[in-house]
Amino acid sequence: MRVLVQRSLASSVEVNEKIVGQIEKGMVLFVGFSREDTEKDVLYLVNKVVNLRIFDDENGVMNKSILEVEGHILSVSQFTLYADTSHGNRPSYKESMHQEEACKLYDLFNLELKKFCKVETGIFRENMKVCITNDGPVTILLESRKK
Repeated sequence: MRVLVQRSLASSVEVNEKIVGQIEKGMVLFVGFSREDTEKDVLYLVNKVVNLRIFDDENGVMNKSILEVEGHILSVSQFTLYADTSHGNRPSYKESMHQEEACKLYDLFNLELKKFCKVETGIFRENMKVCITNDGPVTILLESRKK
């Protein structure tokens, strides 16, 4: 499982010209699943996300988690995080989890995150327009297989 984290000042996701998720200060998460991922990977990365210290403290040092700054999360499913371009220029997605199973894990991921803070989402398998005001910029890739 991979989660690309972007620290954000304000972000939104739009589907069919309608905003379906919107946050102020917090994180935008692009979430992808490999064929090998399980609920254990989901729980590991939920814990990692909510405790990731990427927000500035009073000294301007990235030392606070989303919990400490009372930030929000915009979670967007993105199977392309498992794109493989090692054999040419056209990405292969053979390592991405099948959509039905990925949807279940994505829903679980968001449900678990909601135990800690406000979470907005895109719509799984839809064409989404994501607007991010990246703060920093700060962008970090988390992977459950790299514990």
